[in-house]
Amino acid sequence: MIIGVPKEIKDNEYRVALPPGGVKTLTLRGHQVLVQKDAGMGSGFTNEEYEQAGAKILPTAKEVWGQADMVMKVKEPRPEEYDFMHENLLLFTYLHLAAEPELTQALIDRKVPSVAYETVELPDRTLPLLTPMSEVAGRMSIQVGAHYLERANGGAGKLMGGVPGVRPAHVVIIGGGVVGTNAAKMALGMGAQVTVLDIDIERLRYLDDVLHGKFYTVASNPVNVAEATRVADLVVGGVLIPGARAPQLVTKEMISQMKPGSVIVDVAIDQGGCVETIKPTSHSNPTYLVDDVVHYGVTNMPGAVPRTSTYGLSNATLPYAIKLADMGLEAAVQQDVPLALGVNTYKGKVTYQAVAEAFDKEYTPLADLL
Repeated sequence: MIIGVPKEIKDNEYRVALPPGGVKTLTLRGHQVLVQKDAGMGSGFTNEEYEQAGAKILPTAKEVWGQADMVMKVKEPRPEEYDFMHENLLLFTYLHLAAEPELTQALIDRKVPSVAYETVELPDRTLPLLTPMSEVAGRMSIQVGAHYLERANGGAGKLMGGVPGVRPAHVVIIGGGVVGTNAAKMALGMGAQVTVLDIDIERLRYLDDVLHGKFYTVASNPVNVAEATRVADLVVGGVLIPGARAPQLVTKEMISQMKPGSVIVDVAIDQGGCVETIKPTSHSNPTYLVDDVVHYGVTNMPGAVPRTSTYGLSNATLPYAIKLADMGLEAAVQQDVPLALGVNTYKGKVTYQAVAEAFDKEYTPLADLL
């Protein structure tokens, strides 16, 4: 199979879908890998390293997309890439379609077979290709929150861990999954007071067992969310319903009751966000104010730490890429049920139910199309 790796074009997105080691693994199995010139530079990988690993360097994205059988990306295609997509090209990347109506329609219209990293799901309900970037984003959310709590950056001027005789910042994390757990670890490590809310009491029980320090768990409901956000210095949104739009648990009314200079980092923004007042932002223009509350809604947070993120992502995606390249999409998904769950569109149909429901479109089970 010919695998294409174009350069990412989203704002300040420095990750790349494959490092040279991943290219080497695929070429040793007899596949050809096309890498757009300078695609890996943001992650510290030179064109020469890719060539030494067996890749062919092409000067433009159009050439990479045009010659490939499968394109591997990090972020969803941007509008300027839509015309590169067609029904004979397999797309393997993060898609987050429930928050992307135009992209969803483009994939349907062009009959593109697409596999979304974020909906590949193991029998235990874990999401192996989303997890590494959720780990990064969860940890980054506390770094980012601490930055914007500084007065010069619009915040209330609080140090995350306080000092002896002065209270630390209070971090409220909504959602106790991968994002929330990693955010809690970082916040506790910085000396903050941390409260995690989740609807799953067993998850809260687990977190209570493994996390220590100034750490509290609270059952998530509208009253408890309102009370927690009212006293928070930093709110981290880490809610996830696989493949579906995130529920808006923090309302405009709750925002109006938060302290001036408090900060919201909504990691759920890729799926629409769990805060009613959040909107997508970029690394070049990351924040805005609502009721004197700093809102951070960057949709590609891990792109700011591409060296770590590229390796972390490729470690997870490469085994699935190998299977798709070795077997082709149809044979691979018939053998691998978790991978089949990653297929969001196929033959002009929406094959992931949560995406179909998000836009009131017809849902067609993948099995009906194979």
